[in-house]
Amino acid sequence: MNTGLNLTPDMQLVLGLLCFTVLMLVLEWIRADLIALLVIVVIGITRLIPVEQLFEGFAGNAVISLLGVMIMGAGLDRTGVLNKAASFILRLSKGIESRLGLLINAMAGGLSSIMQSQALAALFLPVVSRVSARTGVPLSRLLLPMAFCILAGTNITMISNSPLILLNDLIQSANRNLPPGAQTIQPFSLFAIAPVGLALLLTGLAYFALFTRRLLPTDEESPNVTPGRTETYFAETYGIAGEVCELTVTAESPLVGMSIVEAETLRGAPLILAIKNGDEVRLAPPADTMIWVGTVLGALGKREQTNDFANLNLLRVQSRLRNFRDMFDPTRAGISEAVIPPNSHFVKQTVADLRLRKRFGISVLAVNRGEEIFREDVRKVALRPGDTLVLHGLWRDLTLAAETHDFVVVTDYPKEEGRPSKIWHATFFFALAMGLGLFTDIKLSVAMLTGAVGMLLAGVLNMDEAYGAVNWKTIFTLACLIPLGWAMDTTGAAAWIAQEVLRYLGAWPQWALQAVIAVLALFFSQVVSNVGATVMMVPMAINIALASNGNPAVYALIVAISTSNSFVIASANPVLTIVAGPGGYRARDFMRVGLPLTVLMLLVMLVAVNVVFRNA
Repeated sequence: MNTGLNLTPDMQLVLGLLCFTVLMLVLEWIRADLIALLVIVVIGITRLIPVEQLFEGFAGNAVISLLGVMIMGAGLDRTGVLNKAASFILRLSKGIESRLGLLINAMAGGLSSIMQSQALAALFLPVVSRVSARTGVPLSRLLLPMAFCILAGTNITMISNSPLILLNDLIQSANRNLPPGAQTIQPFSLFAIAPVGLALLLTGLAYFALFTRRLLPTDEESPNVTPGRTETYFAETYGIAGEVCELTVTAESPLVGMSIVEAETLRGAPLILAIKNGDEVRLAPPADTMIWVGTVLGALGKREQTNDFANLNLLRVQSRLRNFRDMFDPTRAGISEAVIPPNSHFVKQTVADLRLRKRFGISVLAVNRGEEIFREDVRKVALRPGDTLVLHGLWRDLTLAAETHDFVVVTDYPKEEGRPSKIWHATFFFALAMGLGLFTDIKLSVAMLTGAVGMLLAGVLNMDEAYGAVNWKTIFTLACLIPLGWAMDTTGAAAWIAQEVLRYLGAWPQWALQAVIAVLALFFSQVVSNVGATVMMVPMAINIALASNGNPAVYALIVAISTSNSFVIASANPVLTIVAGPGGYRARDFMRVGLPLTVLMLLVMLVAVNVVFRNA
């Protein structure tokens, strides 16, 4: 690296853009993907990198690899691989809690090496819920260890989390800007980091095997639901109690001419779950459905409350279901819980904006946010990542709605597996992709896309399902932030930062510099996305390594692994956000469990990386 660098206008512009990006990601005034698009536009206008390179991120190895992994993950889920995993766990554990936790953690951690972490957490959530329901082990004692082991397991290969997928592209960018005489940094192959990742996963497994009972909640009811327990569970947890009865609207009733949403706001109104107008019968009537003389309402509430509402509004009460008997059969319909993942389109929208009753035939009965439960004016609640929705509808409609991936159903409910007959097709093409990535010199992006295309041709997924499986927000954020890392290298901004850091820390030994880099990367991953932290830190880490005669590949890897291991704050990592609601976890639970594990993982990672790559 050149010494005595001066801060040029281009460097100042890059650093200013970097500070702006970090600030916007922290404040969340603008969506992360829109911020990334703004960054790439500014870089293009200011010519911080050549314009012909500006959009190479969209066709880069990282983005195409991630696309392939997402599609293959959806294919494995569609064929019922994870349902078989649940049965396998139950068979081996025989209901013993310690054995059950270890099997779930090991299986989830192992699978996270070949599947994207956020997708795996969403797919494994109903699996663990089903296991919990069948064994009686509280969900709160299973989900948090599973999530942490998923994060640890993502470090076994280069394809299961965004920072590691992005790492090789950032290394190639750094190679283009190396000082004269510097040795080219070699990219990492698919399983090059497996020893490090296995050490981290084994550390996580041992940590929870030894300390689960001391660290996790023991006296809290786990939010775990099966159709057979619906009535008791929802009465105790959300106050949704009573029975369904039919209310017939008379000619004298003030409800005549009202819409459903107007009737629901009346004092003492029960939950209106179904309606019959003429010959048309349906669950979850849309808010603008009108009530007329002779309309029959399917209402859920305590009998005394329902009778008072009926008397006040001149309705005839029929406790025996005649019009809605088939609709409220527990094998066809019921109440369920669903969690809002971080990438959901529902985030920041109100329940009313979603129009779930009109679009899917599903009613939202309540919203659970940490220790706060919204029952009144549910339609006005703006949703956040990790919120738990209490839904009512037909199981068939719930299955269709869940395919949008805007929420993850955690209730065990009757549903058919997607395409179990294609399970061997999915397994073969997934194994083919792994084999091509590991045993040939084919680029990782081509290998992953080969597996995805093979699944599509074999009918494991259709094209619409493949498009739906891709988290386009992640793709755009990743592709648009890659040029920011390139700009830091090209303009010399990363080299200047490294120069200033070494001015104060230049006398420190290699292990101490690596520890500083790891802690900084971990800190930035708590306040911005792990992708943003990786883009920002990798060029700087490489330049610090070059200036201090360290191994630049090791420094870059330390950054990518550190930004992936975020265990302390739920909102900083999508995997933790997904399990927070169903597990009933509070901020102190993540702090109590995650802080010691974070320190332990940092120490193990620093030792393992230097042992594995000491001769690199």
